[in-house]
Amino acid sequence: MKLRHVETPQLTIAVEEHGPAEAPVVILLHGFPYAARCYDAVVPHLTGHRVLVPHLRGYGETRLKPGVLRSGAQGALGADLLALMDALAIPSAILAGYDWGGRAACVVAALHPERCRGLVTGTGYNIQDIARSAEPQPPEREMRHWYQYYFHSERGARGLAENRAELCRLLWQLWSPEWRFTEADYAASAAHFDNPDFVEVVIHSYRHRFALVAGDPAHDAIEAALAKLPPITTPAIDLHGLADGVNPPGPNASPRFTGRFERRLLPGIGHNPPQEAPEAFARALLDVGCWNA
Repeated sequence: MKLRHVETPQLTIAVEEHGPAEAPVVILLHGFPYAARCYDAVVPHLTGHRVLVPHLRGYGETRLKPGVLRSGAQGALGADLLALMDALAIPSAILAGYDWGGRAACVVAALHPERCRGLVTGTGYNIQDIARSAEPQPPEREMRHWYQYYFHSERGARGLAENRAELCRLLWQLWSPEWRFTEADYAASAAHFDNPDFVEVVIHSYRHRFALVAGDPAHDAIEAALAKLPPITTPAIDLHGLADGVNPPGPNASPRFTGRFERRLLPGIGHNPPQEAPEAFARALLDVGCWNA
């Protein structure tokens, strides 16, 4: 593995790179509160590919530049992925992610399908319907999102700042109740939460998705396009853990996947499929790559 730092207009993105430079590209994107370490057991299954695992904004060694809004909005995540691909002169790639990373991948797949050779997304269509974010959900679903409402308050922002390791460990436990991760597993990812922008980016993310704060004006055009909930036309596989404690699968997949599509439900797997089921995650990547070969 080679760690490189890639300059983009808004940030310096740390990217873990594996495989030959001339090989087909796969980009693997982590979620919250996880880190690039979630893909350590996936990468060995992807021989013959150039595999890039970025540290998302607010995580690890990625750094936002001075004066840039510490935004965690979906438009920012999608813009970062596009900027990374542009900086590395990658015309198209297989994109994969879950949670925040799945959102970034879905944004690019929806708005720039020519840049996405195939998509693997955890929990399906991850583009947020911000216009409807104030509508009440069933109480059982609202209960699962307690942490989001906590982050809406200044108490929650302080709680994340002062207790980030304990709070994020609790989310791992609640969201993947059947996963017996070790303290070493958690510590390897938690080290990435020490980024100086982590708290500010996380808090902005969970406030922006409820229309409580403005996004970065640099991403207004992206957000306007996402507000239309565009379809995803690229080949796509949805991986959804049946034991997902924060976003359990519904009876049907999203109708917004309009290209070749497959939904794979994973028994006993929670919210972090690449780390909990690396073979299944890698198989999905290899399969979707064959669909568009």
